[in-house]
Formats: sequence, structure tokens, C-alpha cells
Amino acid sequence: MSKTHFPLPVRQLAVFLSLLFSGYLLSCTASEAQSDTPPLNPNGDSELALLMRAMFDDAQAMKQQIKEGKTPRPSLDYEKILTAEATEPDKAASDTYKVHALSYLQTIKALQQADAAQAASLYENMVNSCMGCHKALCPGPTMRIKKLY
Repeated sequence: MSKTHFPLPVRQLAVFLSLLFSGYLLSCTASEAQSDTPPLNPNGDSELALLMRAMFDDAQAMKQQIKEGKTPRPSLDYEKILTAEATEPDKAASDTYKVHALSYLQTIKALQQADAAQAASLYENMVNSCMGCHKALCPGPTMRIKKLY
């Protein structure tokens, strides 16, 4: 039996194509892993963190409604700030958090009952309430909250 030997360029081409194909397969799996977006909070996204992000979006919508001369209408169940699972449960269970949360809920209720003329000052009270709580308990989001003014 005679051994079949491929010429050197054919072997080099086969090795090159094998490496190229392997690289292609590896790049597909790497891009899939990169497409998963990490949570914004390095400690994970708690129920309260997600609620507060929705509250921020709702506040931006209310700010726009005020600019348009409309009466702002909050669209979330804000009472959940009293029961949502927090990233740091001890902070959310503190008296400080409860006082700030209840104060915030009062500003939301006032905003819900406001007419267009009262809306801007009540909206500012609401943002001040957010800022006060975050300065006392969780200062990370304060730069973002400033965008609501």
C-alpha cells in the first residue's frame, strides 16, 4: 500500500481553513455572551431598584406633561415603595427610609390632585423628596435624579 501524501500547500491550506472555521465558531459564542446586558446595579437589580427606575421614567413623563401645560398624571403604583424587596433590606426597613417613603407618597398624592397651575411646584417637591431620601440612604442615584429638575 502506498501512502498518499498531500503536497505541502494543500496541508497548509487545510490547517488554515480549520483554524479559520474554529475561530468563526468561537467568535459566534463570544458575541452571544457579550450581548447579555449586565445589571445596572453591581449588587443585582432588586424589586425596589427596578421600581425606582420606573419611577424615574414616570417622573420624566410628568416633567414633559408640565412643560406642555398639561396636568401631570403619575402612572405607577407608588405604594410599592413600602413593600418592594430592596437591594439592601436593612436600609429599606429603617425608620429613616419609612419616613422618606411616606413623605414621597404624600407628594405623589398632592401631584395627582393638582391642577396645571400647581403642578410645577408640586413636581419640584416630589423631586426634592427623591433627592432627600437618596442623600440620606443611597447617594448613588443623586446625579440621575438631578436630571429631573
